[in-house]
Amino acid sequence: MSPQPSLSPAQDAAADGDRIARRNAAILAAAQALGGATASIVIATGSLTAASLLPEAPGLATLPISCMILGTAIGTLPAGAVMKRVGRRTGFLGGSVLGFLASLLAAWAILSGSFWLFTMACALAGTVTAFVQQFRFAAADTASDAFRPKAISWVMAGGVFSGIIGPQTVIFTKDLFAPVLFAGTYAALGGLFMLMGVILTFLKVPPVRAKTVADVQARPLGVILRQPSFIAAAVCGICSYALMSLVMTATPLAMIGCGLSETDAALAIQWHVLAMFSPSFFTGTLIARFGERTIVLTGLALLCGCSVIALMGLEVAHFWSALILLGIGWNFGFVGATSMLTRCYRPAERATVQSFNDFLVFGFVALASFSSGALLHSFGWATVNLLVFPLVLVCMILMFVLARGTREPALS
Repeated sequence: MSPQPSLSPAQDAAADGDRIARRNAAILAAAQALGGATASIVIATGSLTAASLLPEAPGLATLPISCMILGTAIGTLPAGAVMKRVGRRTGFLGGSVLGFLASLLAAWAILSGSFWLFTMACALAGTVTAFVQQFRFAAADTASDAFRPKAISWVMAGGVFSGIIGPQTVIFTKDLFAPVLFAGTYAALGGLFMLMGVILTFLKVPPVRAKTVADVQARPLGVILRQPSFIAAAVCGICSYALMSLVMTATPLAMIGCGLSETDAALAIQWHVLAMFSPSFFTGTLIARFGERTIVLTGLALLCGCSVIALMGLEVAHFWSALILLGIGWNFGFVGATSMLTRCYRPAERATVQSFNDFLVFGFVALASFSSGALLHSFGWATVNLLVFPLVLVCMILMFVLARGTREPALS
């Protein structure tokens, strides 16, 4: 039997690099499952907690959730600056500590009956989410071109488990400090952040070689932002996430307004969350095979499909089917846009570009979240869904225009 051909030094280095990248992606996926539970916990309990803390102002019941989203948007730039200064691993560990403190602050606010302190704690938890959002970029940093989409996809797949861990944490801990509801849930969230920090200690991020930083000078941010490739990636990421937030936030209110039950609305969100993250197990493979632009355009088309179904009727099946398509469309659009973004910067520029991109994305997500209820109340469910079509059309046209004269690099 003939001996196996030996790998060249370059091939061996690439293989070793992807071994590290796979290990990092698995670690970050586990951390994502824990840190990502923050959003589902706050969304599930925030308005109920706020209503009990400030019963005389029911209009402010959703403020803690909105402040969490706003905190994520505001926290993206500081998170990027921290990563650039102290590195991924140290930055993530600092985020874990901040999450632990925010959770304890929320628990204390509930026990002491302070609405505004609870709202501040939720905003701080949103800032920690900005660090969690950097996990997908950290997975991409050490991956080869071929493995990079899969690395991003692996981390996003951790969201499937977030969707389970968050609600189960609420169920098992809501009465821990009875008769005060949900104080135990936020104390338990602190435990999740501690466990996330322990997992992140195993992260292995090789230091950037000195000659790489010295030889390749970072370009001004304005130069990077004017690149057609950055514009396409940012716009597609914004469109995918903001439209998802717009429709998702309005759906439970629309379902209740149509006479459907709270259980129907809760199950609609559950199926939606599963549809958001379950495709991540294979989205990276699809990107490697068909290319980033194809997957992003498919995701945008699915967002339109969501609105088509939503406009066809007001039965449970219409809402559920629409939200499932909305989740899959978000996954394809956002994961694909993230993969596109990783090709827009040099190593010395990554922290600045990644954090600025997330600032744009979550700024628009916060705007969509804030405006969703008002649009539904003032103009109706149909208008919310009709808004999807022109925005997706603009995004698709932009994709085709910016793609002219450029060639998408091969991923395999």
